[in-house]
Amino acid sequence: MTDSSVPNLLKGDNLMSWAALATVLEWLPAALDAPLVRNFDLTHFEYGILFALADAPNQTLGMTVLAGYANSSLSRLSRAVSRIEGRGWVQRSRDPLDGRSTLASLTEAGLAMFEKATPVHSRTVTKLVLEPLTNAQRDQLRDISLRIQHAIREQESWWATSTHSSDTD
Repeated sequence: MTDSSVPNLLKGDNLMSWAALATVLEWLPAALDAPLVRNFDLTHFEYGILFALADAPNQTLGMTVLAGYANSSLSRLSRAVSRIEGRGWVQRSRDPLDGRSTLASLTEAGLAMFEKATPVHSRTVTKLVLEPLTNAQRDQLRDISLRIQHAIREQESWWATSTHSSDTD
């Protein structure tokens, strides 16, 4: 039963734009997971953890910081870290400066896995996201994505705070 007093504001081009983005949001995570799971038994989320740790000073981050980068609850992050810790890729320890906090550190085996998985991940991203677009469309995608990020929250994304960040907006 529909309530005729509630207008459907998503119509025409707006509906088509939203539907296209919503479809990408639904399909892309599984498409990014597939080659990582097939080749390394590693999800895209877990790869993101390895990426963040590989990029961090001393390849170590606090779990709270890592959860912020991953836009994850601490419990979801903890489950993922437990899985990759069990595989010897990450090690957790108490923060010596704050005994209440936990640090996650990338191990040598974790760095090796990250280095093996990165070319597969890069090829997948290139094939699915970058190659279908022209150079101008890639620039537009970046600009559009940043605008949406800022509409969602003022906080910078993990990329903006990493050592890879650029000075361009």
